[in-house]
Amino acid sequence: MSAATEVERRRLLRSMFDAAVAAAQPALCLPPHLPPRPQGRTLVIGAGKASAAMARALEDHWDGPLEGLVVTRYGYEVPCERIEIVQAAHPVPDAAGLRAAERIRDRVSGLSAADLVIALISGGGSSLLVAPGTGLTLADKQVVNAELLRSGASISEMNCVRRHLSAIKGGRLAAACAPAKLLTLLISDVPGDNPIDIASGPTVADPTTCADALGILARYRIAVAPAVRALLEGGAGESVKPGDPRLDGIETRLITTPQMALEAAARVARKAGLTPHILADSLEGEARDIGKALAGIARQVGVHGQPFAPPCVLLSGGETTVTLKGAGRGGRTVEFLLSLAVALDGLPGVHALAADTDGVDGAEEIAGAWLTPDTLRRAWALGINPRASLDDNDAHGFFQALGDSVITGPTLTNVNDFRAILIDEPSNSAP
Repeated sequence: MSAATEVERRRLLRSMFDAAVAAAQPALCLPPHLPPRPQGRTLVIGAGKASAAMARALEDHWDGPLEGLVVTRYGYEVPCERIEIVQAAHPVPDAAGLRAAERIRDRVSGLSAADLVIALISGGGSSLLVAPGTGLTLADKQVVNAELLRSGASISEMNCVRRHLSAIKGGRLAAACAPAKLLTLLISDVPGDNPIDIASGPTVADPTTCADALGILARYRIAVAPAVRALLEGGAGESVKPGDPRLDGIETRLITTPQMALEAAARVARKAGLTPHILADSLEGEARDIGKALAGIARQVGVHGQPFAPPCVLLSGGETTVTLKGAGRGGRTVEFLLSLAVALDGLPGVHALAADTDGVDGAEEIAGAWLTPDTLRRAWALGINPRASLDDNDAHGFFQALGDSVITGPTLTNVNDFRAILIDEPSNSAP
């Protein structure tokens, strides 16, 4: 493949990713969902990686009095004039998140039925809006959170546990707003777009139970402190359930989703003369398993022209997981990509980009990485064993050594993982 074609493929893949991120920018997707001004006060609260950008978009399009407080990830602050922005840690919560949660609960107390609360919620809010349940400390929450992140549990399972160890999630923040009207505007970063799983659902009713949370801890063999077990076994961690009168009249709107982002990427592909195929917006499972599965599809397309004729691009979203067994630095999108590379084994005509739409994959300030037909060859030339890197969960180290990391900085939104596999033409034989 010529160098020019290589550059063109990278540019096209990056254009698709950028379009997906742009489609999820609060400045674009939030204004159409703003409600009429209330008779009383308008109070804005929120949490998540996109919450500061959401607050700015709201400020720019609100013509009445406005006040509030939202918490976002360090580095994701956007200047606002009337809404206070505070920053805290993600993915493991810190004291700044604890203080922010306490201040938000204080702000919503004592409201009247004439008042309006607008909650701006996006991915990352589970860690950023931290309020330990009865008898728990911040340290207890930090330990459980870290173990959940290492366990391979799905985002839905992790958030179920988080809700039942919290004094603010699982509908508790909504209950605290009563009797004020409450409108929650959500940017979804979870498979299925279930509001209860976005930031662990602080403003929506929760049908899951403490028993469900205990079952998840047992399933992944996560040992917890006695205080954590006592909270769950005694039922004191039970969340606010559907039908609770304190939640009467609340309204919840999804303002953008992973599917919308993938559709934006598909438009870029179509304009470039490629046929886009959105395989799914909610793929879950071990990142390396998803990599092998999509490699099988890509190989069938590239070698046999089935089930899609190339040139085409396979798009997918969702949130995979990584069960950490090695000592490496890999996040879930790059672990997917390295697994894809190993399974494709240098199949000609296949390029890919996988990245997290928030700009952070795992604990690294790296969004994701590129894959090219010569990825494995270049790695071996540097003395890097691709399969050993995968086994050590060191996909970031692998792609960084090749100069193939994708670095965006804070994107100020979050609609989950983005994966694009570009297939040029059928190959007569597999390598």
